[in-house]
Amino acid sequence: MDDALAKKLRVLADAAKYDASCASSGAPKRKAGKDGLGSTTGAGICHAYTPDGRCVSLLKILLTNYCLFDCVYCVNRRSSNVQRARFSVDEVVTLTVEFYKRNYIEGLFLSSGIIRSPDYTMEQMTLVAKKLRREHGFRGYIHLKSIPEASPWLIEEAGLYADRLSINIELPTEESLTQLAPEKSGATIQHAMGQIGERIIEAKAEKRRFSPAGQSTQVIVGADATDDSAMIAKSSFLYSAFGLKRVYYSAFSPIPDASSALPPQAPPLKREHRLYQADWMIRYYQFSAQEVADATDGGMLALDVDPKLAWALKNRHLFPVDVNRADREMLLRVPGLGTRAVDAILKARRHTTLRLDDVGRLTSGLKRARSFLIAEDFRPNAMSERLDLRARLAEPAQQLSLF
Repeated sequence: MDDALAKKLRVLADAAKYDASCASSGAPKRKAGKDGLGSTTGAGICHAYTPDGRCVSLLKILLTNYCLFDCVYCVNRRSSNVQRARFSVDEVVTLTVEFYKRNYIEGLFLSSGIIRSPDYTMEQMTLVAKKLRREHGFRGYIHLKSIPEASPWLIEEAGLYADRLSINIELPTEESLTQLAPEKSGATIQHAMGQIGERIIEAKAEKRRFSPAGQSTQVIVGADATDDSAMIAKSSFLYSAFGLKRVYYSAFSPIPDASSALPPQAPPLKREHRLYQADWMIRYYQFSAQEVADATDGGMLALDVDPKLAWALKNRHLFPVDVNRADREMLLRVPGLGTRAVDAILKARRHTTLRLDDVGRLTSGLKRARSFLIAEDFRPNAMSERLDLRARLAEPAQQLSLF
C-alpha cells in the first residue's frame, strides 16, 4: 500500500469509528464460487479495521469525511477543521479485495459524508458494492449506510448489492434535529426507512435479493435533552413501524470546537449500556415501552441496577413466582433469567419438580433470581428480602443474558 493510500485509510477509518451499527447478524449464508472470493456465515461481525494494523473482521471506513451538512454534533461537519480525505471508488474496492485476500477482514462497512449531493454520494457508495460483486465475485458481507435524501431508485439499487442498509436517525426528536442538524428532516429519514422496509418485505415475498440482512439505525445518546423513556419509546416505534433489525445507541462524544448548544461532557457510558438492556427487554423479554418507562426514575434508567431488575423492584407485588408453575412470559420477567434459561426451565419441569439447586444449574443469574422465585425447597423470606434488596443486588453494569 502506498503512503498516500495509507494516509487516507488512517483518516477515514478513524472518522468511521463513531458509527456503531456495523454488526452483520442475519446475513444469509453463502460462499463464493471458484472464480470469486469471500463468504458469509450468518453470524454477527462487529469489528473494524484500526489504523494501528490490528487484525479485524470488517473494513469500516468512510468514502470521505468531507460533508455538505453542518450538523452541530458531528466531527466531520462542514465547519469542522479536521483533516479531510477522500477515497475513489476503485481505492475502496482494491482495499476490500486485498484485505480480504490477506485474511484481515470478512466484509465491508461503508459510510460517507455528503459530497456534491446526496444522489452523487449514494451512487458512489453503491458503485463500490456493485464492482465488488460483479467484477470481483465478492461474496462477503457488505453494509452500506444509506442517505435518506437520495433518490429512491438509488437506494433500490444499493439494496441489490448490500447485505444490509442502514439510515441513522441521528437524534430521537424533530425538535433536536431542528436545533442541532437543521439541514436534516426526521420525516425524510423515516420516509426513507419506510421505503427500505417495504422493499425488504416485497423482496422476501418475491424471493429476490434486496438487503437480505434487513436495515438498522443509530441514535446519539446525550447530545440533547431527550430522556431514556422517550428514547426507548422512539426505538419501539421504529421496530414496529419499519421492521428494523437493530437500533444502536451511541453515547455522545465531545468534539473539538464544539457549539455551546452541546453538553460539555459525554454522558456516563453506563447510560448507553442501560439503553441496550432496555432495548433487549422489548425485543426478547416481551416488555412494552411503557413498562420500561415505568422502571425509570423521572424518565432516566437507573445506573446502579439493570432495567429488568429495576422493573421487578418496582413491581414486588408480582413476585415471587413459582418456577414450577409460572408461564413463560412471567418467568422472562424474573431478574437473572434469560430466554435460554427460561426455555431450559420449561423443558426440565416437564419431567421433574425443580429445586433451587436445579435452577442454579440452568442459569448463572441465580443470585439475582432467588429473591423473586419460589422453588420446591425454597421460598424467599418476605421481610428480609424487602430490606436493602436493591443495595445487595446492585453491581457494575453487565449484559442481560439473551439466550
